[in-house]
Amino acid sequence: MKRNLSVLLSLMVLASLMLAACGQPAATEAPEPTDAPATEPPATEPPATEPPAPYEGLKVEAPNCDYGGSFKSIDAVDEFTVKVTLCVPDPAFPSKIAFTSFAIQPSEYLESTGGNGDLLEKPIGTGPYMVSEWVRGDQLVFKAFPDYWGDPALAETLVFKWSTESAQRLVELQSGTVDGIDNVGPDDFATVEGDSNLALYERPALNIMYIAFNNNPQVEGFDNSTNPLANEKVRQAIAMGIDRQRIVDNFYPAGSEVASHFTPCSIPNGCVGDEWYEFDVEAARALLAEAGYPDGFETVLNYRDVVRGYLPDPNVVSQDIQAQLAENLNITVTIEVMESGAFLDASDSGQLAGLHLLGWGADYPDQTNFLGYHFGAGASKQFGDKFEDITSALDSGAQLAADADRAPFYEAANNAIRTHVPMIPVAHGGSALAFKAGVEGAHASPLGNESFSVMGNGTDTFVWMQNAEPISLYCADETDGESLRACEQVTQSLLGYEVGGTAVEYVLAESYDVNADLTEWTFHLRQGVLFHDGSSFDANDVVMSLSIQWDAASPLHTGNTGAFSYWSGLFGAFLNAPPQ
Repeated sequence: MKRNLSVLLSLMVLASLMLAACGQPAATEAPEPTDAPATEPPATEPPATEPPAPYEGLKVEAPNCDYGGSFKSIDAVDEFTVKVTLCVPDPAFPSKIAFTSFAIQPSEYLESTGGNGDLLEKPIGTGPYMVSEWVRGDQLVFKAFPDYWGDPALAETLVFKWSTESAQRLVELQSGTVDGIDNVGPDDFATVEGDSNLALYERPALNIMYIAFNNNPQVEGFDNSTNPLANEKVRQAIAMGIDRQRIVDNFYPAGSEVASHFTPCSIPNGCVGDEWYEFDVEAARALLAEAGYPDGFETVLNYRDVVRGYLPDPNVVSQDIQAQLAENLNITVTIEVMESGAFLDASDSGQLAGLHLLGWGADYPDQTNFLGYHFGAGASKQFGDKFEDITSALDSGAQLAADADRAPFYEAANNAIRTHVPMIPVAHGGSALAFKAGVEGAHASPLGNESFSVMGNGTDTFVWMQNAEPISLYCADETDGESLRACEQVTQSLLGYEVGGTAVEYVLAESYDVNADLTEWTFHLRQGVLFHDGSSFDANDVVMSLSIQWDAASPLHTGNTGAFSYWSGLFGAFLNAPPQ
């Protein structure tokens, strides 16, 4: 039995060894249970992610409205909402903010340029064209923006060229080297109309040409210690002593007229109040003698040799004024021609010593764009010291919405301008554009802001010739028409003007809300808009683009000259402006 048991045990050991040799584990104690199995079925919901960071909207705000401007704050409420709060009601605010000077560029780009540098020649906008190349003295080339949010440009390439000579511009059009020209010469209207290959487009005369005075008593450039033009009677005498009808009859094209007031009569309240002085040499001489200048005096007349709709030939007009003043009032005038940019800068800063020729074309059809911009509290130093009876009337009129309610204030302002004579309104000039007869979309804008993206000639390239080269392409700090027209192809504002008209329409804003007293304007921005550098348009771009014009303490408040004349002219004093 023991033997059998011994055999049985031996067999069991042998079987155990055989199982081990086959890779089967030997019997051991059961392992302790683990918290979870080695693998788990996949989760039914994705793991939680971090919520997007809240939008950090910019806000620029004045501590109060005592600084003298009309803006109280600009606030990026959210990514696509901007709220502008004003210190006073402004019924013309949509027309103002639609203007080219208030176009939007990327905030990052504005910061990277320091407010000038590349910004002056390479704007980054949201418009149908982007700047490709600017060869100074030759041409400015634009290319169609492939990711434009609106209707694409008809021509892939747009070229701006320029010539100060109207005859040269017409020759270029007749020869076919350009597709359209600005400001057809007064003697060339009939030539264009008689050529079946060309088409004439007359531009409404929403403009004014004027002879400006510097009324500051002490002006650099005079040998005598006192500027004769500081004397109001002297200015009134000159106003009576120049035959403005002779100037219009001899040097202006059809459609022009002598100005009875500074603002064209087609603009509401443009011609309320007394008409301008009649030409009267005897009365002018008597007034000049009463002012202490019976034998006249010497002065200067500055202008720039740039053709405008309001001034078709500045050379001959300046010579005629010189001759009239010598003949009628014994005033000896020295003519000085200046480079366009330097002339505008000197005019704005009040550095021109005597008389100068300038003019204005409507940016929008409202008195705030004519009287307010030129003679209001925020106007430049062009005419010297301001007059309180003018500025107060303009301030009151600008805050009212109804034309009838505004009329008494603009009548008072017009009459005060006639009394003080900061300038002499000469003419509302007729003008015209000409295009090849087959150009699609050709038009003349009453605001001078022709849109070339809607024009085509059946080829990939459209060539435009204007009167002068742009000064810079940062149009927040330009007032020159040639510069503004170039900017208008590239940059866009929250609102804009209809093609070939004056009505305000939505552009980078899809809509806006305004409170009952016209002081809070909330703009709802168009989404999905790209800048030419590929960056996305949002509310901070709006706040940055506007606030660096408004805030004189901003390190980006530099521009080309630093004047930012449109801002101060339309919205009053700058925030944080240094004391005068």
